[in-house]
Amino acid sequence: MGRGLTPEDVAARIGISRAALYRAEQGQIPKIETLAGIADVLDTSLASLLGAGIEYVPTAVAFFERMRQLEEASHEVVGLFGPVSYLLTSDAYDDMLAEVLREGPRAGRGPNENDGAALETLLGVLRERKAWFRAAKPAIVSLISSSDIERFLAHGAVGRYDLDEATILRRRRDARREVEHITALVADPPSNVEIGIVLEPTPATTFQIFRQADRSVLAISPFRLGEQPNVSLGVALITSAPEPMALHEEIAARLRASALQGEAALGHLRALLDRHGVQHA
Repeated sequence: MGRGLTPEDVAARIGISRAALYRAEQGQIPKIETLAGIADVLDTSLASLLGAGIEYVPTAVAFFERMRQLEEASHEVVGLFGPVSYLLTSDAYDDMLAEVLREGPRAGRGPNENDGAALETLLGVLRERKAWFRAAKPAIVSLISSSDIERFLAHGAVGRYDLDEATILRRRRDARREVEHITALVADPPSNVEIGIVLEPTPATTFQIFRQADRSVLAISPFRLGEQPNVSLGVALITSAPEPMALHEEIAARLRASALQGEAALGHLRALLDRHGVQHA
């Protein structure tokens, strides 16, 4: 998906049937030559293909598809993903996000992909993630940077900087509506949702920890979906290696312990909303 190839394209380039490729996708170990061919076509290493090393994910489409796969195998997700975890956003957020991404540069595509097709694929993957989350209800710990929320309220979500004043004002209203949605979740959280408002400085890149039955997986990403989104340039990393897992578990534990929760988080969010009121039409 990230390379803009269909399964039929991949199978044809390797010289195998679509059924043989499907069996490989299902974990039925084929010949090593087949695996090597798949890795070559997808421009990745054999170790990454087998999940034995670090996965380097160069497009937003591929990254969010991997998020979908990892989430569906997880019982808990812990994440710092600004300005808020996409899984907790409202349905109205999807419409705003689609508009913002369509106005931005190189919306989600790799070097050989069509902008429009890649963007629609990306939006489809995101919607699938949210639908699965609402149905399956895994535990989620969403660590939200207060500074990210404040910028979101101040500027709204914009894909470029030459927008007219009416559009910018509308985006600020959209951002306010979304922060009000998160505030409502803090006030009356579902049993599977924990939200913490982080006041201290946070890493420049976002990360998520996927806790699964037999392992945990770490994803570090340069891609953003909120204020000034980036779905066009960067390389995400996905790994289960012990050292980066332990280091990021430590960061997550520290942020979680110091984050505002409950009434303290609710009061802080309401203060931010009061500070960044917007004009009404």
